[in-house]
Amino acid sequence: MDQDTSQSIQEQVQQARASNMPLRIVGSDSKAFYGQSTTDGQRLSVGEHQGIISYEPTELVIKARAGTPLQDIEQHLAQANQMLAFEPPAYAQSATLGGTIACNFSGPRRAFAGSARDFVLGCTLINGQGERLHFGGEVMKNVAGYDVARLMCGAMGTLGVLLDISIKVLPKPETEITLVYELDANESLTKVHEQARQSLPISATCFDANRLYVRLSGTEQAVSSARNRLGGEVEENGQQFWHDLKEHQLSFFNSNKPLWRLSLASNAPLLKLSGKGLYEWNGALRWLLSDETEQAIRNQVERHGGHAICFKNANADTQIFHTLAPPIQQLHKNLKHAFDPDGILNPKRMYADW
Repeated sequence: MDQDTSQSIQEQVQQARASNMPLRIVGSDSKAFYGQSTTDGQRLSVGEHQGIISYEPTELVIKARAGTPLQDIEQHLAQANQMLAFEPPAYAQSATLGGTIACNFSGPRRAFAGSARDFVLGCTLINGQGERLHFGGEVMKNVAGYDVARLMCGAMGTLGVLLDISIKVLPKPETEITLVYELDANESLTKVHEQARQSLPISATCFDANRLYVRLSGTEQAVSSARNRLGGEVEENGQQFWHDLKEHQLSFFNSNKPLWRLSLASNAPLLKLSGKGLYEWNGALRWLLSDETEQAIRNQVERHGGHAICFKNANADTQIFHTLAPPIQQLHKNLKHAFDPDGILNPKRMYADW
């Protein structure tokens, strides 16, 4: 279904600004679990703003409205044997492109192909003043001005209401296999770093329950050669495993404990925290299920130069996102003021004082 409701969305933002009414931006609401819990503001729905505007398989670019279901885009790309290379998690069948980009969600392939932010070429948005703005372009090479389009990735709708996004896509690999090794956490981190120093077609890694999973993607010849070099057992249900990991459907994620997303240097040592861990991206992304205090977790992560987000099941008094250093915090506030001077877009979604 193609539906351009951009004029209606713009008018709602303009009316909200005139009456100083905060707005809560909603696509399908599949990402409601993420970020600070807030009911502040009038609901601004972009879920009906749907449709693929243009798709050029030979140019490796797709442009779609923000409310377009993510699965519609992936199915459309699959017909040309192409994909969203950052392998975005949906967490629900109703997930939209706009919500995925607003959260900057990327899946298992992120450490090897790039994040959602790396594939955004341009976007159109409505800022907090009700102005329609366009940034970037629809080609892979674009150097015109500031890269504001990518600034929208991870902004959680606090800087603007996304209307449409242009994204670079890539061909699907010719073949993929998943290798499995019986290793503990330290042995797994050592192994993935040994593999990273070699020229190998690795597209994902995961350590879970004393098993290391390594996905190889590429041509038949490259994958076969790498398999012979690396050994390990072939996981027959590899495709299902990576899907379940991406969508948090593995047994690890079946818990009511707070789920922490720890971002660290991939070679950071194991942290001295109680709980259960699962590692992706060669150890740079570490999921932690733990009842440790927020401060204990953040102190450990900061000691190794990283940051922590309480991704799900946060306690009522937990700050979801890591506190920013004062200079970085000021930059964020300056950007917020430039795009949304009256603070009407998704107030408190990221930080309580925004």
